[in-house]
Amino acid sequence: MEAAPGVDAGAPPLRDGAVVLVGYMGAGKTTLAGRLAEARGLRHRDTDTLLAERAGRTIPQLFADEGEAGFRDREERLVLEVLAGAGPGDVVSLGGGAVLRPAVQEALDRHVVVLAEVDADTAWSRCGGVDRPLATDPASFAARLADRTPTYEALADAFVPATADADVLVRAAGLLDALREAPGGARGVWARAGATEHPVLVGRGVLRTPRGALVGGRSFVVTDEAVAEHHLGTLPDLNGAVEIPPGEEHKTLATAERVWRALAAQGVTRTDHVVALGGGVVGDLAGFCAACYQRGIPVVQCPTTVVAQVDSAYGGKTGVDLPEAKNYVGAYHQPAAVLVDPGTLTTLPAEELAAGYAEVVKTALIAGGALWERIASGAPVDDDVVLACARTKLAVVAADERDGGLRQVLNLGHTVGHALETVTGYGRLRHGEAVGLGLLAALRLSGQDALREEVAGLLGAAGLPTSFDEADPEEVVRATAKDKKRVGEGPTPFVLVRAPGDVVHGQEVQGADVLAAVRELAG
Repeated sequence: MEAAPGVDAGAPPLRDGAVVLVGYMGAGKTTLAGRLAEARGLRHRDTDTLLAERAGRTIPQLFADEGEAGFRDREERLVLEVLAGAGPGDVVSLGGGAVLRPAVQEALDRHVVVLAEVDADTAWSRCGGVDRPLATDPASFAARLADRTPTYEALADAFVPATADADVLVRAAGLLDALREAPGGARGVWARAGATEHPVLVGRGVLRTPRGALVGGRSFVVTDEAVAEHHLGTLPDLNGAVEIPPGEEHKTLATAERVWRALAAQGVTRTDHVVALGGGVVGDLAGFCAACYQRGIPVVQCPTTVVAQVDSAYGGKTGVDLPEAKNYVGAYHQPAAVLVDPGTLTTLPAEELAAGYAEVVKTALIAGGALWERIASGAPVDDDVVLACARTKLAVVAADERDGGLRQVLNLGHTVGHALETVTGYGRLRHGEAVGLGLLAALRLSGQDALREEVAGLLGAAGLPTSFDEADPEEVVRATAKDKKRVGEGPTPFVLVRAPGDVVHGQEVQGADVLAAVRELAG
């Protein structure tokens, strides 16, 4: 069995050190680390506590006596000592500024570094007014968090979202174990959606990760014939497989019935799980089949296309198409785990890679900030971009699992995009190509003419169409009325863009304006 591109399958784990918590003050690092250590019988070492004990003074007193530079020198010496002696039996929590020193950053390489995320308001509510030398006013406090965040994110192997739950790391222990066994460079996110949580693992070669630490039971893969040829042999410990024809035109109830009957014939039970190996079509369909089979069994998403790796594998939306409209029959069914191997993208044809780029641009517009700046500069879609897109979507889903509000922003470009797919019979446009055209329509409806031209340039440079004359604009507009976001007898709401990072949902748009925007796509 060959290793994934750039991966030595026989290499030993590279992270043989401790679990190390990093992040801003008020993130709860000490509490999280302590609970993990207690639950797993490990030793917890908190560097702020050790500093105070050795100096015989509190942290504020050390700051006052030695100044910040002197304190950082003292802190660096102790942190390097602790990290040098820490192994798999340890959990270490670092002070918020400890990672600013290059020597500390280098010393973290062999450890599993966990970023305890926190927003400025939550951190200030925990630290403001407390005797902390760097928490004196909310403005400078928030600015310091913004300045440090890129460093925290660059160092992190795992991201744990802001939570008031002190046991979250205990539940995420399987993800931390998987990171130890995964090839070097793999990174993880502990995802939350409603009442559920699950691990997301991103890195080259992670499809070979044993799934036992992440989800129990036997594994039965659902994939398409094209993906099976390249990647089916990569997955360990399979107990059965179902192959379907590739293409959106096969994302139907008829194909779902075929999968259900194949699972039944192979003796799949509720203690087993489905592995969805493929792009968005496979992920949607296999997830839907898992949601319905015996009233629900777990699904592990293993996306192999750009669209799936940056968007559709996350969030639990599953379903199939009807002739009347896309994704009209489905269910919310959160995955038990998501394993993302960007190395699988090397087997895709150029046009499929290009199609996925539209979802990257969409996600960057929603995220704004560093991700938008990176994509707007023309940067390629590498492993870091895949992870950033995943984190963006997962944060939105954590705030709104079932499209009650904020999650609707993820449909940016999809109202017209899905309508184009519907009226062309799901066979003449790739999903990403349709979304790219839908983005251009949404930006025109947003009154963002300059941004529309910028996005058109990005899409065109990636080989995506920026016009399409094989559909009747009036028929496309009629198809938007069947969009799933429409409720009652009211008009279909649109997602519009005020600026990168400022995207709003539920916007009413006049039919004449939609028709004009679609006609513009037709040239």
